[in-house]
Amino acid sequence: MNQETTSQKSLTMSRYLMYRYLYTGHSAYEKSLPPQIVDLGFDRIPVKTGADLITTLKKQIEDATSDGKAAIALSGGIDSAVMAKFMPKGSKAYTFRCVVPGVQVTDETPQAAKYAAECGLDHEIIEITWNDIVSIQDDLIRSKGAPIHSIEAQICIAAKRAGKAGFTKLILGENADIIYGGMDGLLAKDWLFGEFVERYSYVMPHRVMRNAVMDLAPYYAFEKNGHIDGHDFINTYFRQEALGTYTNACKVGGVDFIGPYSRTVLDAPIDYDRIRSGDTKYVVREAFKTLYPGWEAPKKIPMPRPMNEWMKDWEGPQRPEFLPGCVELLSGDQKWMLYSLERYLNIAEGLV
Repeated sequence: MNQETTSQKSLTMSRYLMYRYLYTGHSAYEKSLPPQIVDLGFDRIPVKTGADLITTLKKQIEDATSDGKAAIALSGGIDSAVMAKFMPKGSKAYTFRCVVPGVQVTDETPQAAKYAAECGLDHEIIEITWNDIVSIQDDLIRSKGAPIHSIEAQICIAAKRAGKAGFTKLILGENADIIYGGMDGLLAKDWLFGEFVERYSYVMPHRVMRNAVMDLAPYYAFEKNGHIDGHDFINTYFRQEALGTYTNACKVGGVDFIGPYSRTVLDAPIDYDRIRSGDTKYVVREAFKTLYPGWEAPKKIPMPRPMNEWMKDWEGPQRPEFLPGCVELLSGDQKWMLYSLERYLNIAEGLV
């Protein structure tokens, strides 16, 4: 491998580690494994209030379910609960439950079951094991032309289940957190440039790889007077990365991804004071309170994936591009990123 190719590989690896996707649409292996990224140029519906959100979600879900070929992914959170109110009675609702033998992990199914009962949905739980993840990961990497997110496989497994049941579309609540201020950690303060780089970057390349590259171009694009606005930044890079995850998972699963929230845009400045005082995702909460009067909104959690347990005994990547012992201080999700990156490199170079 020549020096130019090696340099391109280091840049490809570093970009994925920092941003969790190959944001330029280019990679060292793009001729054989072209990266797929989502075009963000589609039209979006402006939303100012919970009532606006209810109106557009209702219309989108009515359109998606008009042929009887759409199922919904129902979590224990408020985003999918709001959408569930607009599903026709008897519609199929899938909830994921990850399984680690002998270990109690986060389980959203009891709360999701309450929403399903309230809305008259046919609720089905999909249990997901580590072996299920491994069985589908290579197909997802090849389709995406890039390493994959730690939730991508379970979304794909649900999509396959939906397709096998005769559905052609899977409705998911992705982008609600990004658009409406649910990512409170990233919105917690007025970030100095360097602070935000360290807070947002998933894995700093120099911590885990030789020949690391610091590609700061996305951050510099949002720098203003030495600061970065967290909401503005994530509504480009995080939004695109997340949509790529869900689109690819559904594509490999054989169904269309329907993301009603992703087709909307907050048509007002984000209210940082409300978010920082605990009223996160206030537009979605307003919609939830309207549709579920008297219900208490559950605490927000990310889509459960027990990576700390699944990756506990992984010794780390073996390829020479990585530093020995580099996973020692990493979280389960960070270990997964290295695991998937190594798998991607092996696939791209024809080693598996």
